[in-house]
Amino acid sequence: MNRLEGTVSVVTGGASGIGAACAQRLSDEGAHVVTFDVSDGVDYVLDVRDEEAVASAFQSIMVAHGRIDSVVNAAGVIGGGPVHMLDGDEWDRVIDVNLKGTFHVNKHAALHMLAQGWGSIVNIASIEGIEGTEGGSAYNASKAGVVMLSKSMAIDYGRRGLRVNCICPGGIDTPMLRSITDSEGMNLYQEKLREEHLLGRFGEPSEIAAAAAFLISDDASFITGHALVVDGGFTAGLRVGLLEQMGM
Repeated sequence: MNRLEGTVSVVTGGASGIGAACAQRLSDEGAHVVTFDVSDGVDYVLDVRDEEAVASAFQSIMVAHGRIDSVVNAAGVIGGGPVHMLDGDEWDRVIDVNLKGTFHVNKHAALHMLAQGWGSIVNIASIEGIEGTEGGSAYNASKAGVVMLSKSMAIDYGRRGLRVNCICPGGIDTPMLRSITDSEGMNLYQEKLREEHLLGRFGEPSEIAAAAAFLISDDASFITGHALVVDGGFTAGLRVGLLEQMGM
């Protein structure tokens, strides 16, 4: 498919994981993709917490390409813990990257999209932004903020030609997830987390990228303000083993 032929897409967190998969999928569908990350191997090495750097990058993209059709905000970090055990600096780090960084990118993307009269933004949130998890605190709060930011922007900019949605992934096999599940003593947690997904597996970054490409494309032209859950059934409900007792 070439649903995005001739368009310009910006992907944050484009060096690895979901961001890299989104960049590849959008490119495969015909978009010219511009990537941001704090790591090398992308078009703009920058920290989304740095508003001046974000603004400068968007200005440079407009000079080079004359348009910005879509943005996928995939830059993010993991972190948290029970609130009474959480250092304030760690709280700030997670909120500043995941929520404030998304705000910076959305703000400067929207400024150019409003001027041109169109645009589509997809923010990567999490199922942990729509339901709690133990020890999630800062991460859950940051991703809940991303969900509400997306909905608020959809309200504010719908009549100006901008669509804003977010994706709430479940457990996706990325370096971020593996940094938790592969650490010492976490094997049992890894298996329990995998089993909480009704499909019995973690998702692949390409499966989130497919959802992002859909939301960006004209196939989703009547969708805005939506939080699309892509979680292998994690949030569908509780499995207690009853079906096994019935021979299934």
